[in-house]
Amino acid sequence: MKPIVQISLDLTNIDEALETAALAMRAGVDWLEVGTPLILAEGLHGVRKLREAFPGVPIVADLKTMDGGYLEAEMMAKAGATHVVVMARAHAETIKCVVQAGRDFGVKVMGDNMVCEDMVEGAKWLEDLGCDYVIHHIGYDERRGIAANGFRMPSPLDQLKEVVQAVNIPVQAVGGLSLEQAIRCPEFGAPLVVLGAPLTIDADAFKTADGDLESSLRLICEKIHAYGDVKVGKR
Repeated sequence: MKPIVQISLDLTNIDEALETAALAMRAGVDWLEVGTPLILAEGLHGVRKLREAFPGVPIVADLKTMDGGYLEAEMMAKAGATHVVVMARAHAETIKCVVQAGRDFGVKVMGDNMVCEDMVEGAKWLEDLGCDYVIHHIGYDERRGIAANGFRMPSPLDQLKEVVQAVNIPVQAVGGLSLEQAIRCPEFGAPLVVLGAPLTIDADAFKTADGDLESSLRLICEKIHAYGDVKVGKR
C-alpha cells in the first residue's frame, strides 16, 4: 500500500479549516480529517462545507463514536464523509452498527484503540468486528497528564510494530508524535500518516500553527510518499 498523508483539522472554525485544507491539498496531502474539535464546533455543516470545497477528496470524520453508531455513521456519510471513527472501548454492538452503516452507505470504518487495557488486543478486536483500519492512539489528556506528573510521556511508537504485526488491515499511529516520528511511521509498517497537533496545528489553542506551513507540508508529503509501497498485514 502506498503511504497516505492525512491532515487533522483540529480547529474550531470552518473558515480556518477550509483555508488550511486548501493549503494542505496544494502541498500534496491525500486525506482531510474533520477533527473532533471541528465536529463539535461545526457538526455536519463543517463536513458538508469541506465536501463542497473538495469533491473527490477522502474526508475522515473523527467522531470517536461510543454509542448510537449506525445513526452517527449514516449522518456523516450523507454529509460527505468517506471514513468514520469508532472507539474500541465502545460496546461490540456499537462497533458492529458502525461497520454495518459503513457497508450500507459506502464509508470506511476506522477503529480507534485509545485507552484499551491491551492496545494490541484492542486492535485485533477492531479488525475482528469488521473495521477497515486501525488507529493506534495515545490520547491528548493521557499524554499530558502523565508528563505533568513527571513520568515519560507515552508514545504510539512504543507498541506500533506489535499492533501492525497483529492485524491484516492498515494502521495509523496518532498521539504526540514529533515531525520526525510521523515521517518514519511507514518504516514501522503504518502507511497512514496523520499530521495535526502539534505538527501543523497549535496543540494548546487549536488554531493553525505559525510559520510557512505550506512549504513544510510539501516537504513532509514528499518524504512520506517517497517510501513507496508499505507492506500491510502480519509479517
